Amino acid sequence: MADLEIIGAPQSTCVRAVRMACEEKGVAYALRPARPHSPEVDAIHPFGKVPVMRHGEFTLFESKAIATYIDRRFPGPKIIPDDVVLCAKVEQWVSAFNTAVFPILMTYMRNYFFPSTADGQPDRAAIEGVLPEVQSRLSMLDKAVAETKHLVGHGFTYADMNMLPALAYLRELPESGKTIAEAQNLRAYFKLHSERESFVNTIPPPFSELRR
Repeated sequence: MADLEIIGAPQSTCVRAVRMACEEKGVAYALRPARPHSPEVDAIHPFGKVPVMRHGEFTLFESKAIATYIDRRFPGPKIIPDDVVLCAKVEQWVSAFNTAVFPILMTYMRNYFFPSTADGQPDRAAIEGVLPEVQSRLSMLDKAVAETKHLVGHGFTYADMNMLPALAYLRELPESGKTIAEAQNLRAYFKLHSERESFVNTIPPPFSELRR
């Protein structure tokens, strides 16, 4: 049995990004499904977020920290380049996506996947309110991948792994799906990388299973 454990809901984009890191490195791991704020998650993460990691007696939280540990601890292709410039660019894009892009996208996605309306239907007013920002962020990402079909240099890095799971969900929703389909660079980017084994091997179960 693998002694590296990734703990968290497989539907989480951050859990999937870390799993993709393991897959790209060829690192054996066990996925232990657990919801945010569950006892096994709270035992490691002070804010109850997923994923968390356990490797023997060592525990770690926050997806970027976990990915960095996996990259440096195990052999295999580098997912965070040693080159100082490329490494800095990975840090830049992971930070920018997690702080300035994903929160907007998550607000939009939450209204579809976890609506808080009385009838359980998407909140159209909330969706329309955030939609211009969603489209603006997707337009920015379309420009970011235009030159090489990667966020950083010419190689597949953790910056890409960090973004792809969210794009997968956004393609399923009407407005963002249409925006991505019309964004030539982003559409080609997703098509290219969604064929990677690390992406295919980590396809999560539907959100409906998480709601049970």
